Amino acid sequence: MSEANSQPAKAQSEDTSTDVDRLIQLYQEMPPELQRTFLDLHQNLAASPPKESPAPISDQRVRDHLANERTYLAWMRTAIALMGFGVVIARLRNLLTPDIQGTGQGWKLGLVFAIVGLLTVLLSTRHYFAVLDAINHSTYRPFSRWVIIFSLVVITLGAGVLYVLFTIPVGGSTSLID
Repeated sequence: MSEANSQPAKAQSEDTSTDVDRLIQLYQEMPPELQRTFLDLHQNLAASPPKESPAPISDQRVRDHLANERTYLAWMRTAIALMGFGVVIARLRNLLTPDIQGTGQGWKLGLVFAIVGLLTVLLSTRHYFAVLDAINHSTYRPFSRWVIIFSLVVITLGAGVLYVLFTIPVGGSTSLID
């Protein structure tokens, strides 16, 4: 049995030896400039200290980063919804019957929604990276100011929508929607 076990090891040893011999032969066939470059590279790699693996991240910090990403994605969904709602409001005139006359002002409200959606994308991206940095440096503090500002903006937009809905006469002309 020992003879059977030693044959694979001997064959592997011969394969390694053949590979090394082939590499030596290839090195000797290289032009001298390439040999110097190869030798310099080898010496630089051998002289450089081994790279340390990054410090492990705690489970709590991983959870914080994942929560930050979920929050960012929620803001992105909100921004997409605002922009989509803006498009619907701006194009609502195409859904109205021809006998209802509009004032041609509906696109303005739709534009406001689209702009707020774009601002949401920009501000939430900035906020994501600020929180990411704060988590990494263990200096995170909640930003309640942005929550209040965004809530006021959405309340204002909602009031604009309610205004448009309640100022459209049932059988007459529209005030903001074209």
